[in-house]
Amino acid sequence: MSVTPANPAVAEPRTERSLPDPMRSVRLPTASRAKTMLGSRIGSAAAVVIAVLWTMPTIGLFVSSIRPEGEIRTSGWWTFITNPSFTLENYQEVLFGRASSGALAGFFLNSVVITVPATLIPLTFATMAAYAFSVLRWRGRDTLFVVVFALQIVPLQMSLIPLLRVFSGTAAADALPYLAVWVAHSAFALPLATFLLHNFMSEIPRELIEAARVDGAGHVTVFLRVMLPLLVPAIAAFAIFQFLWVWNDLLVGLTFTGGNNAVQPLTARLSEMAGSRGQDWHLLTAGAFVSIVVPLIVFVTLQRYFVRGLLAGSVKG
Repeated sequence: MSVTPANPAVAEPRTERSLPDPMRSVRLPTASRAKTMLGSRIGSAAAVVIAVLWTMPTIGLFVSSIRPEGEIRTSGWWTFITNPSFTLENYQEVLFGRASSGALAGFFLNSVVITVPATLIPLTFATMAAYAFSVLRWRGRDTLFVVVFALQIVPLQMSLIPLLRVFSGTAAADALPYLAVWVAHSAFALPLATFLLHNFMSEIPRELIEAARVDGAGHVTVFLRVMLPLLVPAIAAFAIFQFLWVWNDLLVGLTFTGGNNAVQPLTARLSEMAGSRGQDWHLLTAGAFVSIVVPLIVFVTLQRYFVRGLLAGSVKG
């Protein structure tokens, strides 16, 4: 049994108004998706172009390092594409060749001995200082923190000679030749390390500390069991910065080693490798890639913490 509406003339227009326009409901999402896809493609293309331009010098350096000396001197590295020629003589001479040609094996070890302690020492002191500035309550805390932060603006070159005079001729410097370089790098890194770790530690909820204190934990336990595990991203971010800075440093290493080849870093030898007149610059290309290996490994290993550590203290949740 069917039921007809009492007034069809009124009921039918109401039904037509309730029906959506199928073309309109499809047109707007399709246009929005098209704009999104176009923007994504433009962004991807721009990223590829920037990446190619950014890595082009490195590619040219690598290609030059594996070409024979004669071809390096007579043609550009891009000719390797049409006329490839490969040799490892440059790397062999750089790593194990004559000292006058730039043997890097001993200097490579010196850089490792300098860089690892110069990264761990400021991290150790900065984590404890950051805990004191962010957790402990004591008079003058904020004023002293501002002073520590302001030390970042002190130019590195202004402190080299005073520090050198402090360590010059001392028994400690004679017994441990690397001590002056370690202290110099650590002193220059402490303000930034303290500031970065303090910002990250300030984001940690105070409830965690209060809960640990209620359970009877002292400051040492709170620092080791609560704070340090949460500080891993910030510690890794600063470790990358400090490691790359010390590894690539020439000024501090050259100043505090006093020209002693037994303790000079890798960069000091690289600066001399091209020769007095630049005649051995083909060896410099291989030496540059030897110096890249360790920083590249460190960055790839810790890169997942890098961005998180950089954003420490920027957003308060």
